[in-house]
Amino acid sequence: MKTKPDFLLLDGAAAEPLYRQIYTRFRGAIADGLLLPDARIPSARALALELGLARGTVEAAYSLLVAEGYVETRGQAGTVVTPALARHAATAATTASSPAAPAARARPAAASASSASALASLNRPFQMGLPALDAFPRKVWARLAARAIRATQPDDMVCPPYRGQPALRAAIATYLNLSRGIVCSPSQVFITSGYRNTLELITRALLQPGDGVWVEDPGFPATTELLKHAGMKLAPVAVDAEGLVVSHGVATAPRARAAVVTPAHQCPLCVSLSLPRRLALLDWAAQADAWIVEDDYDGEYRYASRPLPALQSLDRDGRVLYAGTFSKVLFPAVRLAYLVVPPAQVPRFEQVSQTFGSGGPILTQTIVSDFMNEGHFARHIQRMRRLYAERRQIAAQGLDAVLGKHLRIDPQPGGMHLILRMKGRHTDRALAERMRQDGMAALALSERTVLPHAASALLLGFTNIDTPQRARELGKRILRLL
Repeated sequence: MKTKPDFLLLDGAAAEPLYRQIYTRFRGAIADGLLLPDARIPSARALALELGLARGTVEAAYSLLVAEGYVETRGQAGTVVTPALARHAATAATTASSPAAPAARARPAAASASSASALASLNRPFQMGLPALDAFPRKVWARLAARAIRATQPDDMVCPPYRGQPALRAAIATYLNLSRGIVCSPSQVFITSGYRNTLELITRALLQPGDGVWVEDPGFPATTELLKHAGMKLAPVAVDAEGLVVSHGVATAPRARAAVVTPAHQCPLCVSLSLPRRLALLDWAAQADAWIVEDDYDGEYRYASRPLPALQSLDRDGRVLYAGTFSKVLFPAVRLAYLVVPPAQVPRFEQVSQTFGSGGPILTQTIVSDFMNEGHFARHIQRMRRLYAERRQIAAQGLDAVLGKHLRIDPQPGGMHLILRMKGRHTDRALAERMRQDGMAALALSERTVLPHAASALLLGFTNIDTPQRARELGKRILRLL
């Protein structure tokens, strides 16, 4: 392939930004079969030199292509068109009577061989939990990173504090006090390398193998898997329109030692835990001498009103442990999360963290703390809250226009994904599997529950769907699979 593709003829006088023009040209070339699955595309540096543009302009276009699943990066091997698009590319090429159609049709074996890698990609359309990477302030982040690197001293190069960098813990405590109603000191904040590390610290500090733990049903698979490996006895508790049905948990597992809940936006139904249920859950924990793990994975993203105060802000008995993460508000690769523990449990968690803590590189923690202390974090969340409200409406309207006869989209107060309820005899598991084979990300709601009468619905992330046209295009792909 030549360094400069023939289809990349840009218009510098057009109102559309150059990075969007590059993105649109590549997307069209892939859809038309000019670029086949597995085809390597030029590096951002090479294409920027060829087009006479800033490298950041090309990287912005490539990040959109990656986020929407058109291309995927392979490290030193470069960037290639996503292999799982083979079937879709062949169909498009056939429709356009392209000479490339026979070659596309001749690749099913290769596409099948590479499908496992493609399906594992985190950048396909509808990917759950993936922020709008195109809207992240990369220039600000790069400036802070460069400053932190220049200021690195020998003391910064030794093993990081096992509880996390003091400046970051203080910034988190201040942020939670202002935005989530959590009154805590930096000493209560422990930095971890992600939600799984957070949950591991909790189980090792407070629970024993064989202890009963309430888990939401439907819920987050990673929670149940980690608790199983830790030797916990899981007690699925039903969820309805008001969140966790506390009375069901009390009736089925009254002596459980803990409950893991998502009060702000229940995962995956996105309902909020009502105030009566919150109070009932706190009463149960106090009476049963049990712990509540509040997983506030995306509580900032509520569109119907201001974000709800955290459950921990109502805790008067020191029973709630608050787990937050930067994966949804910044980006997953930052690999930083945090845990706020009750004051009485700080010594115990200090002891456990010395052995099992994994707070992440000190350089990353420094960048995040500067990002927060200089106001970029709060401004970024405000921008993303507005952006996600817009993109949720775009995605919902576009998909409903195409799929309204077959699927019903739930109204939701917040969250980062849509819930598409199945109509008629369609089943969510079969459709989700066909979507994954077609290069899209899709989760079946029925796969996240063990209780009877599981609902049939698709869980689709909307954060990287930025135009009505894109939403309708994806809707048509789903319609064909129906």
